[in-house]
Amino acid sequence: MHEQFANRLPAMVERTNISGLHEIGEWRYFISEGGRRNCLSGKYLFPRPYDFWRACKMQKDISQFISVCADFIRGIELTSKNDAYKYSVIVPPANYSPWLTDDLFMASYASLRENTLVDVYRCYELWSLVEQSARLEGDILEVGVWRGGTGCLMAVKAKLLNLKSRVFLADTFSGVVKAGKMDTSYTGGEHSDTSVEVVLKAKENLKLDNVDILVGIFPEKTGEYTKDSLFSLCHIDVDVYESARDVLDWVWPKLLVGGTVVFDDYGCISTSGVTRLVNERKNTPNAVVIHNLNGHAIMVKTA
Repeated sequence: MHEQFANRLPAMVERTNISGLHEIGEWRYFISEGGRRNCLSGKYLFPRPYDFWRACKMQKDISQFISVCADFIRGIELTSKNDAYKYSVIVPPANYSPWLTDDLFMASYASLRENTLVDVYRCYELWSLVEQSARLEGDILEVGVWRGGTGCLMAVKAKLLNLKSRVFLADTFSGVVKAGKMDTSYTGGEHSDTSVEVVLKAKENLKLDNVDILVGIFPEKTGEYTKDSLFSLCHIDVDVYESARDVLDWVWPKLLVGGTVVFDDYGCISTSGVTRLVNERKNTPNAVVIHNLNGHAIMVKTA
């Protein structure tokens, strides 16, 4: 696995005295004076990632290889259609992976892996937030369901905790809606490769009796079906500015104090509209907004 990772890295420069801007496709990065970002290990210079991989493998020190590769790619600037934001490769230094020892999560995630585009880090965060918000005794809302992976995952956790919460999964099932001038990549209709039947099958396979599927644009067409609910957790995964804004404005008055809104794809190049919305709402008087490096923004209602 590490060898495959090494071969996918941009070619590393062969000399340590090269400085300036290098471009490889959409990768842009600076090589500092002295070759700080070259593939260095102690006294030795390895011009290619594979050479360094072999040396680490011989020394049985794979962690050193990973550390140097992470240092090399950290901070690489990425090109974007949106000049208002800067993007770079982010490699957090922390390695703690609690999901690996959570057998119930891992089993649930494995069964739903093909039903979501969300990675294990964000999935585990949603799984954890269901438990953390359980004391509020509110319902759970997800808008932007695709094939039901994250929604059913939250429903599994709620059921394991014996919560009375209903889990509402809202989607058009015909792709992204409300794309507009605030969105640089989405034009509408993306992620239409799903159906209600796909989500129903996932729900039935996991024997989830706490899930309600809402078909249509939320909140205009389907918000009325949850008008009597108060929410402890809301997952917004709609990819574009206007849709995310409309969901947030609808759910915020119905969110219990201490409740959480999670924005998926915050900070991603292709979803700059979501990033813009969250940034605009950072100073909401009764909220704390957290930029999570895993691709989530988390908005907690404080009053």
